[in-house]
Amino acid sequence: MSIFYNQQQRVFRMDTPGSTYLISIVDEEGFLCHTYYGRRIPDDNMQYLLRINPISIPFRDSGHQTNLLDELPVEYPGHGLGDFRESCLAVRTEEGRRACGLTYLSHKIYGGKPALPGLPAAFGGEEDCTTLELRCQDRFLGIEVCLLYTAFEKLDVICRSARIENHGEKSVTLTAALSACLDMDNRDFDLITLHGSWAYERMVNRRPVSWGKQGVASLRGISSHQEQPFLALAEHTATQDQGQVYAMHLVYSGNFLAQVEMTQQELLRAVIGIHPQDFGWRLDPGESFQTPEAVLAYSHTGLDGMTHALHDLYRNHLIRSSWRDKPRPSLVNNWEATYFDFNTEKLLDIARTAAKGGIEMLVLDDGWFGCRDTDDNSLGDWFVNEKKLPGGLPCLVSEVNKLGMKFGLWVEPEMVSPNSELYRAHPDYALQIPGRPPMLSRTQLVLDFSRKEVRDCVYDQLYKVLSSANIEYVKWDMNRALTDVSSFCLESGRQGELLHRYVLGVYDLQERLTRDFPNLLLENCASGGGRFDPGMLYYSPQIWTSDNTDAVDRLRIQEGTALLYPLSTMGAHVAACPSHTNGRNTPFETRGLVSLPGCFGYELDLTLLTEEELAMIPGQLENYRKYGPIFHGGDYYRLASYGDNREYDALMAVSKDKKTAVIDYVHVMSRQQRRDVLLPLRGLDGEKRYRSSETGEVRSGAGWMYGGMLLPKMKGDFLGKLIVLEAV
Repeated sequence: MSIFYNQQQRVFRMDTPGSTYLISIVDEEGFLCHTYYGRRIPDDNMQYLLRINPISIPFRDSGHQTNLLDELPVEYPGHGLGDFRESCLAVRTEEGRRACGLTYLSHKIYGGKPALPGLPAAFGGEEDCTTLELRCQDRFLGIEVCLLYTAFEKLDVICRSARIENHGEKSVTLTAALSACLDMDNRDFDLITLHGSWAYERMVNRRPVSWGKQGVASLRGISSHQEQPFLALAEHTATQDQGQVYAMHLVYSGNFLAQVEMTQQELLRAVIGIHPQDFGWRLDPGESFQTPEAVLAYSHTGLDGMTHALHDLYRNHLIRSSWRDKPRPSLVNNWEATYFDFNTEKLLDIARTAAKGGIEMLVLDDGWFGCRDTDDNSLGDWFVNEKKLPGGLPCLVSEVNKLGMKFGLWVEPEMVSPNSELYRAHPDYALQIPGRPPMLSRTQLVLDFSRKEVRDCVYDQLYKVLSSANIEYVKWDMNRALTDVSSFCLESGRQGELLHRYVLGVYDLQERLTRDFPNLLLENCASGGGRFDPGMLYYSPQIWTSDNTDAVDRLRIQEGTALLYPLSTMGAHVAACPSHTNGRNTPFETRGLVSLPGCFGYELDLTLLTEEELAMIPGQLENYRKYGPIFHGGDYYRLASYGDNREYDALMAVSKDKKTAVIDYVHVMSRQQRRDVLLPLRGLDGEKRYRSSETGEVRSGAGWMYGGMLLPKMKGDFLGKLIVLEAV
C-alpha cells in the first residue's frame, strides 16, 4: 500500500513512484497541516518545514494564534478565523454567521478507490491505488468534512476531493466548497494555464507567480473555451524534460476556480474547485455535499513527466467507454460539406465516395430533425425530418451500412429553440428569470437539466431515435453558455444550487446514454472545444477539439490540448479548403498530417476533391491504422512549437516498448538563409538502434536524442512529413 500513518509522529504519508505527500496533525487541537509535497523521500518527520515554534503554537489561549494561522500551511482551510487567504470551505449559518475551521477527528486507509456519487472521477482497484479518508470537524457547527486522497501505485498522481456533512441540528449554507488546496513556499515558480476563445482554445500561457491572486476561472456554466480547469506551478528553469512541476486539474464541467495566491511571506496557496461566485448549497441536517475530484500530478522531469502522468491516468483510470482501448473508426462528417442543405441522395453520394477510399463511418451533423433548415428552430424536437430523409433514419442507415460503413448522428440535447414544439408545450423547461426576457444566444435557450422531468423528456426522445436504427456513434454538442440562471422548481433558498445541479443533470443523462447503449462511441462537443475537460472524458473517450478546422491554427490548439490530454481524446479532421474559418489554403497532405495524431476523420465534401486528393485518402488511412495505436497509446513528446518559433512544429510519440517512434513534422513558414532544422528527439531507448524511414540511417537512441535528427529545409509554406524510427 502507498499510504501510511506514523502514529508516533502523527503524520500521514502518501507515496507514488516519484513523489511523497505528507500531512501532519499539529498540537492538541489537531490542526491538519500540509507538510511536504515533492520528490519522493524516505522521511516522515518533516515538521520543521511548518516553522512552528513554542511561542506561536495555535492554542486557543495563545496570543499569537491569529498571526500563525495566516502563515500555517493548511491542508483544507476554513474561513473567518484568522486565515485571510483563499478558503476552501465557507459556511453561512441560519443566523448569517460565517466562520468555520477544521481539526482532525479520525481516519481510515484502504486499497482501491471509491466512486463519487453522481460525479465523474478516476477509478482503480486495490492493486492500482490506496485511499485515505481523513475526517475532520468544526465541532461548533456540527460540520464534518471527509477529505479523500487516492495515491496511485504506478503514476505520480494523487486524486483529492472532499465530502461535507451536516451532523448538526440546523441547516447551513455552503458558500464555498473547493476540492483541493496546496500550501507551499514559493521557489521562483511560474504559473502555467491554458486560455483561449472560441476557435482558439487551450493556448499555453506561462508567467511568473507574483504577489496577490492569479489564476483562471469560468462563470459561464461550462468549463469554457476561455479557460481550462487547470493550473501548474513550474520552477522557472523547468523545461519540457527538466525541473519540478506541480499540476492541479479539476474533473468537472461547470463553473470553476483555479488560483494561486502569493502572500506577504512569499507563501503560495493554490486552490481548485467549483467557483464560489453564484454558488450556495443548503445543507440540511443529515445531508452531505461531495465536491468534484481534483487530480494532482507531480513531476521532477519537467512538463513531459506531468503530461505522461495525466495521459496515463486518463487513458487507464478515467475513460470508461468500451472504445477506450479500441482503434477509433475514421469518419467523414457532412457539416462543412453541406451545412443544412442535404438530402438522402447527397449524403449517400458522400458515403459512396468515402467507402471507395476506405473511410469507415458517415456522421450526419445538424439539420436532420424537426423543421431544421436553419439554426433558429427545432432544437428539442428530436424526431426525423422526413422531407429531407424519406423513410427516416432506418432507411438512410441501412443504405450506409450496405456500403460497409458505420453511421453516426449529431445531437444537442441540452438546448431548446423558442420556435419548437417542446418550448411551446413547456416554456418552463428552459432556464429563465420570471419577469425578465430571456437572453438568446444562437437563437436558443438552455434546458433546465436540474429537473428530472426535463431530462426524462429529452432522453425519451433520444432513446427512440437511437433505437430506431444501427447508430454506432453520437456527437453530443452544446452551443452556448448559461445565462438567466433560474429554475421554476427550486425554492428561493436553493437557487444558488442550480449551476451545479445542471452539471449533475448533464452527467446523469450521459450516464444513462452510455449505460443503455454500451457499445456506442460518444464524442462530446461544445461549440467545438468549449467543454473539453476531464469530467466529460469520463463519459466519452474523445471530444471535438475545436471548431477551428484550419490545419495551421490547429497546431497550437492541439499542442495545448495534448499538454494535458491523450492524443486519443482529440477529434481531428481534414477540413475543406480554403478554410471556412480563416480562408487559408493548406495542402491536402499537410491537413492529413496535422489531423493524424488525433481521432482521424474528414469534414468536407469528398465529391468535390480532385483525383489527386482522392488518391491520397487510402494512404492517410493506412498511416492512421498503422501509427494511430502509437499516437494513442504511446508516450507523447513536444519537440518544437510553431507558437514559439513561428516557423515549424513537431511532435513525437514513442510506443511503450520503445520499439517504434513516430515524428509528425509540419514546416509552416519558410525563410531565407534557414539552415537545416535540428530536432533533438526524446523518449527513445538509448541502447537500442533505430532506422529512419526518411533517410534509412541507423543510429542509437542516444545518438538520435542527444545529437538530434537533421531535417533538410523545405521550400514553400504549409508542408510536412511523417518520419518513423524502428528499432533494428
